[in-house]
Amino acid sequence: MTPRQCFFDCLNRSPPALFEAALWMAVEHDTQLNPEAVLANFNDLTQQVSYGLPMLPVSELAQPLLRRMNDLGFAQDDFTPLRPQVALLNKVLELRRGQPLSLGLIALELARRLEIPLVGVNFPGHFLLRVPGADHLLDPCGGRRLYPNDCRELLHRQYGPNMKLSADHLLTADPVQMLQRLSRNLRQLHLSHDDYIGALVDAERVLELGNANAADYLARASLYQRLDCPNAERFDLEHALLLSDDPIQRIRLTERLGHLPPNAIVH
Repeated sequence: MTPRQCFFDCLNRSPPALFEAALWMAVEHDTQLNPEAVLANFNDLTQQVSYGLPMLPVSELAQPLLRRMNDLGFAQDDFTPLRPQVALLNKVLELRRGQPLSLGLIALELARRLEIPLVGVNFPGHFLLRVPGADHLLDPCGGRRLYPNDCRELLHRQYGPNMKLSADHLLTADPVQMLQRLSRNLRQLHLSHDDYIGALVDAERVLELGNANAADYLARASLYQRLDCPNAERFDLEHALLLSDDPIQRIRLTERLGHLPPNAIVH
C-alpha cells in the first residue's frame, strides 16, 4: 500500500490508530521513515514517562503526564519562522520540539498506552487537551490548567479582543478532525518554505479527509496556480465558489475564474 493508503487504513481501524496515521503522514514527506521502528522506540518513551508518574488514580494522571513530558525535554518550538518539522511526529520525537497539536498527539498516544483518560480539543490557534468530565483544559506544552477565563485570554492573544469564546471552541476533537488540522498546519508550513509540492501533498490529504471548506479548496487552487496547472486551479476555484457564503469572496473568485484560460481538452 502507498503511505496515503496506510494512513486511511489506520483511520478505518476500530478504534482508529491516530498516532500511527500521523506517522504515515510524515512518510509522505520522508520515504526513508519507518513507522514500525518509530512505534517500537515509542515503547521506551512510554516507560520513561511511566516511571516518573506519581502513584495516583489514572483519572488524575493527565497533568503529571504532560509535566513529565516537559521534564524529558518536550516543549513548544519557538524558532521563527516555524519549520515543517514542528508538525512531523518523527521529527518532534527526535528533537522534542513541536507545535501544540503535535505535542498533544504524542501525549494522547502516551495516555492511551498508560490507560490515562485524555482527549483532544480543537481550540482555535492552540490545540488543547482535556480529561473527560474535568472543569478545565490542559495545555500540551507543559500541562498548565486552563479555566474559561484562561481560554478567553488565550483566544484574545491569538485573534484579538473581538473574538468571543464559544462552546464550539471547547468541543472534543475526533481523530479525523485532529489529522485534518495537522494536515492544514503542514500545508501552511511547507508553503511558507516555498515547498509547493510538499504543500500540495498535504492540501490533497485535507480534501480527502472530507468536510473541506472553501478555504481548503482555495488553498489548493493557489498551489496549482504556482505550479502552473490552470485546469486543476479552475476545478478548485469552482468548488470554493460553491462552498463560499461570503459575497465579496464569491465576486473575487468569479473574477479569478474569468482570467483563467478555458479548460484544455485532451484527445
